[in-house]
Amino acid sequence: MLIGKPSAIPSSEITPLGAYRQFLSRRRFLRGAVAAGAVALAADRVAQVIEPDKVAFAETRLQTVSSPLTTTGEQLTSFADITHYNNFYEFGVDKGDPAKNAGGLPTRPWTVKVEGKVAKPLTFDIDDLLKLRPLEDRVYRHRCVEAWSMVIPWVGYSLSEFIKQCDPLPSAKYVQFLSYYDHHVEKWSGESTIYWPYSEGLRMDEALNPLTLLTFGLYGETLPNQDGAPVRIVIPWKYGFKSAKSVVTVRFVEKQPSTTWNDMAPDEYGFYSNVNPSVDHPRWSQKRERRIGLPFYAQWRETLMFNGYGDQVASMYQGMNLRKYY
Repeated sequence: MLIGKPSAIPSSEITPLGAYRQFLSRRRFLRGAVAAGAVALAADRVAQVIEPDKVAFAETRLQTVSSPLTTTGEQLTSFADITHYNNFYEFGVDKGDPAKNAGGLPTRPWTVKVEGKVAKPLTFDIDDLLKLRPLEDRVYRHRCVEAWSMVIPWVGYSLSEFIKQCDPLPSAKYVQFLSYYDHHVEKWSGESTIYWPYSEGLRMDEALNPLTLLTFGLYGETLPNQDGAPVRIVIPWKYGFKSAKSVVTVRFVEKQPSTTWNDMAPDEYGFYSNVNPSVDHPRWSQKRERRIGLPFYAQWRETLMFNGYGDQVASMYQGMNLRKYY
């Protein structure tokens, strides 16, 4: 487990991933035995019996460089916890559902459309996005509005680098992100109360902040499906639901865009959703948080304003009433 300066150590060398590789090797061996006819059951059925909590992702190593924007001195959440305790309602509302159900998400081929207030509409292939800029290792705190948190070693580069390629017009004041939507995908959630496709958005200065990450992986690997493969947004000073997963459309707009949770429950999920311990959710306090993966006695801690990233982001909200614009 890494403690100290993660910027000096590539995410591919952090201990929890190595331990998880042994797990994956065991799975490949067992599946090979099935394919050889060692048992009479179908391979998928045996995999479910042996490992009911399958991880849905393609094992592809990513070439990365260290980033000065990484968070130091934090104990990383294990790969197993990051990939088995998820909010991804397209694949179920329980925390373990995405790991079980997201295997059908088709991550290749994959394109991201750019539209709205831009010089001209564009379409980027995922492999071209991967080559656009050097991929960086960045450890970020992740804070969920449900009062739990993780520390995740993401892989990506600043969203601002992508925005430069989009050539937005001066009239573009906000950026909207739309997630993949296809209810025909196997194991797609039957949750009918959510407005699909999932939509999130940022003010332009928030999108251009260097901390806002266009994200392709974690722990040095491509993103697992349940964590938003193949490309997602990560905004570390906001609650996790602001970080749109499996993005297929980036839309530059003049006015504040509709966003899924803000539309459904505006009294609970504000458009900004900056981590602010002084603004309670109507059903629970945000003053404290539970760090997933630690022993129970060590899990609870005080929530930090802007999730601890105030030095980098507070100036964007100078003069705003952050209780009103929560």
